[in-house]
Amino acid sequence: MYRPQLKAVAVESTFNWYWLVDGLQAAGYPVHLANPAAMQQYSGLKQTDDETDALWLAEMLRLGILPTGYIYPKAERPVRDMLRRRLLIGRQATQTLLSLQSMVTRHTGQSVGATKLQDWRSAEVRATFADAYSQQTATALLELLGDQRRIQHSLEKQVLAMAKPTTPFQRLVSLPGIGQILGMTIALETGPIARFASAGDHASYWRTVNSRCQSAGKKKGQNNRKNGNQYLAWAYVEAAHFAQRYSPRAHAWFASKTARVGRVVAIKALACKLAKAAFYVLRNQVDFNEDKLFGSVTDGDRKPVPSLVQNRSV
Repeated sequence: MYRPQLKAVAVESTFNWYWLVDGLQAAGYPVHLANPAAMQQYSGLKQTDDETDALWLAEMLRLGILPTGYIYPKAERPVRDMLRRRLLIGRQATQTLLSLQSMVTRHTGQSVGATKLQDWRSAEVRATFADAYSQQTATALLELLGDQRRIQHSLEKQVLAMAKPTTPFQRLVSLPGIGQILGMTIALETGPIARFASAGDHASYWRTVNSRCQSAGKKKGQNNRKNGNQYLAWAYVEAAHFAQRYSPRAHAWFASKTARVGRVVAIKALACKLAKAAFYVLRNQVDFNEDKLFGSVTDGDRKPVPSLVQNRSV
């Protein structure tokens, strides 16, 4: 009835927008995905509900001021979401391992390393815990941990089997600290690099931009520091950790930065450098250049780090 009069449809980006946007696009409607974090609330209303929110979305769309988000292609979405669930299961496995570690410490007063603990069998459990209940609990945690690791690795294999060795992906994995899983995560979460006007916009998307509000040199508050892609934020920080461990140039830069601002800020700063390098590599379609990331040095200035192994990453 109203279809001939509709110019476009605005849908607020909530956690469950997939089915609605996909259905509208399949039916031929032009759809705009509204970005709630960037929208201003209409201040002329004393009371708001879903109906007034819908009217305000329509009004902003009519005026051409509706802030919109990127509608990720339906065909590529399942692989990206599989990687997200793989990350979730990996975090749950870490929680299971930490729970078992704390249980061992509570009963024995001693700590056991994570690598050693994952290899425990029934003999180690019986030798550590005297009562049957604690033995059964520890055995259950070990079984749960094994299942979580198995599922995590299974999802990794499926993603890598489906992954196409595209040129952008191959350029991403040439950056220090970025391996196949992190490279695939960054590629899928980023989408078309043309979405971002600059390296700063790309870095802001993964939460590296300071969210402070200042006036006259004084802090007046803080904006939404979680505005951005949490999965990209995780991926680049992980890449920074691996880069400073296994790349001599990254390690030297990180050590110098840590001495000035501390380890936490230095990791974030290194992750920001990697994100900006990834932006230029993808946008300009060029190979990664280590000298542009860390500054050029002569052969005499290069100081190898014997304890580090190069080209190691996730």
